[in-house]
Amino acid sequence: MERVFQILSVNHPYSVDDDLLNEAEVNGNWTPQEKALHEARLKAKAKRRLRKSSRNSTSESFSESGELSGSDPHSPKGKVNVSDRKSRTGKGRGLPKKGGAGGKGVWGAAGMVYEDEEPDLRDPNYDESAQGDTVYATVVPEVDEKELEKMVNPIVQEYFEHGDTKEVQMLLKGLNLGSHKFEFSSLAVALSLEGKASHRELTSRLLSDLSGKMLSQSEMARAFDKILKELPDLILDTPEAPQMLGQFVARAIADHVLPMSFLDFYKGKVDCEHARVALDRAEVLLTMKREMVRLDNVWGVGGGLRPVKHLVKEMNLLLKEYLISGDVSEAEHCLRDLEVPHFHHELVYEVVVMVLESKGDTASHMMIKLLQSFWKTGLITVDQMNRGFQRVYDELPEINLDVPHAHSIMETFVDLCYQEAVITKQLRDACPARGRKRFVSEGDGGAIKN
Repeated sequence: MERVFQILSVNHPYSVDDDLLNEAEVNGNWTPQEKALHEARLKAKAKRRLRKSSRNSTSESFSESGELSGSDPHSPKGKVNVSDRKSRTGKGRGLPKKGGAGGKGVWGAAGMVYEDEEPDLRDPNYDESAQGDTVYATVVPEVDEKELEKMVNPIVQEYFEHGDTKEVQMLLKGLNLGSHKFEFSSLAVALSLEGKASHRELTSRLLSDLSGKMLSQSEMARAFDKILKELPDLILDTPEAPQMLGQFVARAIADHVLPMSFLDFYKGKVDCEHARVALDRAEVLLTMKREMVRLDNVWGVGGGLRPVKHLVKEMNLLLKEYLISGDVSEAEHCLRDLEVPHFHHELVYEVVVMVLESKGDTASHMMIKLLQSFWKTGLITVDQMNRGFQRVYDELPEINLDVPHAHSIMETFVDLCYQEAVITKQLRDACPARGRKRFVSEGDGGAIKN
């Protein structure tokens, strides 16, 4: 046994003869070291067989005809060609994977045409900035019919103050009125019926500017048709609503806001008495000659646009009617309708002049009552009151030529106004006083009495 071990050790330790080892195993004379060496030898042999079979399977593949192909004759034995795209599993027909369209750095099969693909928003690599300019649009919801009146009323009331139709158009563009667009015109007309003549004039101008730009003739016709149906409710607050609406219709037809056939559509089809009154009023105004009436001034000229002579005449007429009727509220209503708060000093001037030219104390007491009412309601301001009295003070010498006792009457009237708190103390003290020098009889030597 020692001889066998020496032979094994002389040769290479991993080149043991299988026959000698098997013979020693059969005789049962193995030592533990020999047995461990034998097991290591078997494992190494098994590994070499496994590696050899693996290299053969990956480097050689059979074609459809059964001939060996796929190996480079100039390459070392067992080395795989990395650039070869044929299947290395030994399966298949030996064709390239994915038809030659797969792998790193490959753009697809030959002849393949790619189409533009739309970007997917759910793609994690989606870049919003790379898709071009993004346009953001503001979506305004349509105004509900219940909220329409709440939104339109402030716009119309502000328009009555500034009178700028372009601002109204800009505000309306910001609202999505939708199918209720025509109702803006009906609401504006209804609000102007409760206001002044100047408000109605502004409303007619607004309808003329909106026509063709934001509202068509058909939409305007729908608006006036709605107002005609609401006349029974409007006359509860405005008894003159039918006549005013007739003037609105005539002015709208003259301004080409409504079609010329608007009145013809209602002939013989109106059951409401108030609507018939309005339509008849419009027809009368349209059939009258232009020399007799101009529809451009159907509401009159409002406020400071009127001539000064016309305003003075109106104020004189107002005061004369007050002296006859004694109705303070009616006089106040007429003064407000003139819409000239900057010209109220003319009324104060006319009041004082009438008192100076009147006979008796009746006119004086009535005018003090009128001025006191205007003062308490704030219709006449301090500035207008002072300017009116000051004008009389300045013209008193000329007035005295026609009214010899003007100075004494003026002093009495000013004292009464101050007692009723109509004027201030400074204004009372500013009243000019004429010095009266009375001579005694000739027997006294012509001495002047103090």
